[in-house]
Amino acid sequence: MATLRPPRARTPRVKPTPEQEEATRKVWVKYRKKPTEALRNDLMERYLPLVRYNAERVHTKLPDEVDVEDLVSAGVFGLMDAISSFDLERGVKFETYCAPRIRGAILDHLRSMDWVPRLVRSRTSQMDKARRAIEMETGEKPTDDELADHMGVDQEEFAKIKKDGSATSVVSLSRKWFETDSNKDVREIDVLEDARQVNPLTAAQKRDLKELITRGLTRAERLIVLLYYFEEMTMKEIGTTLDLSESRVSQMHSSILARLKAQLSHREAELEEQD
Repeated sequence: MATLRPPRARTPRVKPTPEQEEATRKVWVKYRKKPTEALRNDLMERYLPLVRYNAERVHTKLPDEVDVEDLVSAGVFGLMDAISSFDLERGVKFETYCAPRIRGAILDHLRSMDWVPRLVRSRTSQMDKARRAIEMETGEKPTDDELADHMGVDQEEFAKIKKDGSATSVVSLSRKWFETDSNKDVREIDVLEDARQVNPLTAAQKRDLKELITRGLTRAERLIVLLYYFEEMTMKEIGTTLDLSESRVSQMHSSILARLKAQLSHREAELEEQD
């Protein structure tokens, strides 16, 4: 049974002491008089916790496979840009000024990772909102016609939105499917169905059915049944394989069906007697 995932831990934002704020202000004054790489790096180290704080806030709304450290690295570029363009004379706190730039740099990084156009994402989000709104109102899953009416688009436009939205989800196979009480979490790859894998039950049933319907047949009759129903060959192809005419294969096929029908009817009567 799946357990609820605990919220991701975030680094608490620590307010600097008055002494630290004064030391930072002095570095800013020096940097504005003579901007050097050493002073800029000093400022970046002082405001790096602010980058991590914003990166972790964004990370809480993202899938598990997104690494928070990648977001921090992207946010550093926003911090660097904010330091270069910040004006002390405006009377605005740097923390207030740089936060949107850090967040913007992180979002730009996420958009660069997304292969789906932003317009498709936006329209898919609108369809999801419409679906949730209708479900909350009616308590039932909405039809395509209801979604199109709610979104204010015709059927042709809705079909295009639905088609575009079906290709917007890419899932990492290492993403958690759900957490367990054990040390090992269940991930997508653990529950992914392999369509090439043969179902043992289906294979056994198919084998038993093949043995049942071919029991008591001659070699030629058995080959006709197997080639026609299991290999999906035509009467002409079977005749070529067995060195028989197409009409002869068809005649033998009809005879086989009549015999099998009689056998199955007899078995059906036996089963009814057992019940």
